[in-house]
Amino acid sequence: MSESRSPDTPPGTPPPASPAGGPVLLPVATPARTRAAVAELVRPQRRLALAAFTVMVGSTAVGLLVQPLLGRIVDLAAGRGSVDAITAAGALLVAVAVAQGATSGLGLSLVSRLGETALARLRERFVERALDLPLERVEKAGAGDLTARVTADVSLIAEAVRNALPELARSLLTIVLTLGALALLDWRFLLAALLAVPVQAYTARWYVARAVPLYAEQRVAGGAQQQQLLDTIGGSSTVRAFRLEREHTERVTERSWSVVTLTMRGVRLVLGFYSRLHIAEYIGLAAVLVTGYWLVRQGSASIGTATAAALYFHSLFTPVNAALVLLDDAQSAAAGLARLVGVTDEPLPSAPASATRPVQEAQPAARPVGSGNVEVTVGGLSHAYLPGHPVLHDIDLTVRQGERVALVGASGAGKTTLARLVAGIQPPTTGTVLVGGVPPTELGAADHRRTIALVTQETHVFAGPLADDLRLAKSDATEDELRAALDRVSALGWADALPDGLATVVGDGGHRLSGAQTQALALARLILADPPLVILDEATAEAGSAGARALEKAVARAVDGRTALIVAHRLSQAAAADRIVVMDSGRIVETGTHDELRAAAGRYAALWEAWSDTRDPGP
Repeated sequence: MSESRSPDTPPGTPPPASPAGGPVLLPVATPARTRAAVAELVRPQRRLALAAFTVMVGSTAVGLLVQPLLGRIVDLAAGRGSVDAITAAGALLVAVAVAQGATSGLGLSLVSRLGETALARLRERFVERALDLPLERVEKAGAGDLTARVTADVSLIAEAVRNALPELARSLLTIVLTLGALALLDWRFLLAALLAVPVQAYTARWYVARAVPLYAEQRVAGGAQQQQLLDTIGGSSTVRAFRLEREHTERVTERSWSVVTLTMRGVRLVLGFYSRLHIAEYIGLAAVLVTGYWLVRQGSASIGTATAAALYFHSLFTPVNAALVLLDDAQSAAAGLARLVGVTDEPLPSAPASATRPVQEAQPAARPVGSGNVEVTVGGLSHAYLPGHPVLHDIDLTVRQGERVALVGASGAGKTTLARLVAGIQPPTTGTVLVGGVPPTELGAADHRRTIALVTQETHVFAGPLADDLRLAKSDATEDELRAALDRVSALGWADALPDGLATVVGDGGHRLSGAQTQALALARLILADPPLVILDEATAEAGSAGARALEKAVARAVDGRTALIVAHRLSQAAAADRIVVMDSGRIVETGTHDELRAAAGRYAALWEAWSDTRDPGP
């Protein structure tokens, strides 16, 4: 129903971090696994790949007729041949150019289609797996890492597919077939041309050995920079409130200069790369010209043949340089591709070993969906985000079918963590969480959506018509159903008052909804989804005091008839619940109804008294 916020942790507990103290980044695939992933993406398009290869070979072969025809014209001119013969050779050159242009265009379009299809499938896999990743995994990596992959890395690969891949394919075919044509003219021309290969091979090896780690480092630095920008801009109000502008500016500057330094290293690497290529071109062309001169002097080749050989080698400058230069794009794209494949290969969460959860592993595979049984049973539950830093201790709790239970306690008491575990966001470290006899982490995606809904204080409003935003919960909902859901949470009035009613564009670039309206939207989605189990994690916290009472009434109507676990932001919510569970330092310290706990004069009574003293008396 919405995004989840960071879990509560005891004071002084550090966030999950790598050994170096930074975020635990999402994995990066190995080169072998990346190549295998590309093969998997291309395999369903084998016929298209074969057609593209065939057309590209034909186009390149036709283009290789240009040099012999030019050599023929040179021989005719040197031997005072007829004008008709020269004209015929010129006409053939025009025909070759037209044929090569047509076949080259077709081949490049087929290669582009192949690349775009594979890229589309990779995007789908990435988004599907990214959405299935546990929130704790994404939180440990930081939003910047995932954002950089889904934006910068995808854009980089798309650019390579649209530009570098077709050009690289054509260049490699041209190189191979041109060397073959040199051998047909005279094998000694081929040997002369191959003198440039050792320098080019050394250049490529020298470049790749330095470019691969450099571009991978650039991707990581870019993700770190983006994460810092997100933290600084997203928390700008807090930064200003605590006068931390200088510290955050220094952090952004440090991350930015790290990216600049790595970029300049890349520029120097490319300059060294080009200088070595020029040396290879000089060696090869000089060798071919000397060989042509020697063969013509020996009478083993005509001037036209030597001319064709020199033109063949000269024509290699562009494809060889393009192929080697495209290594720059290819290595950068390969680094991005490895980061995407690393996410698509990330294993989905599975239940912990039986040694840590013996009771939960032994449960039958009954599904609560359809049975109507969503009783929540928590037994012996303890949880730690970091080893040695438990945030929950030996929790035992049962939420009966149709019961509304409120969780209250100070910040850091473990309320949000318990709610996340019941919602199936992640499995507990030890102990069991069962919903209708089944661990929520073991429910399939469809069963989970139909059974459990989590609504937090950080509801996201997607850009688009308000009606489409509501239909995220039920894609086939009619307008009458949308209006009924809004009416049930007292939101139909303001929704109809929008400029275009339910067709009003909301979210980024559209009409901005207030905090109370956003939470009402989340509750309307909840009604449309109609899950039997609802978990509310401070779902009214974003509403101001003026709209809090109205929103609490909307919450009561939205959860009516459902089993509900409510992390109460206001104790008025707790007072209306069937049962209240008081937590402190990761433990349950009290449980009972509002009246029972007030009469007990314990922790809840003290909380209620302190909270009531800050409120104006109601009617």
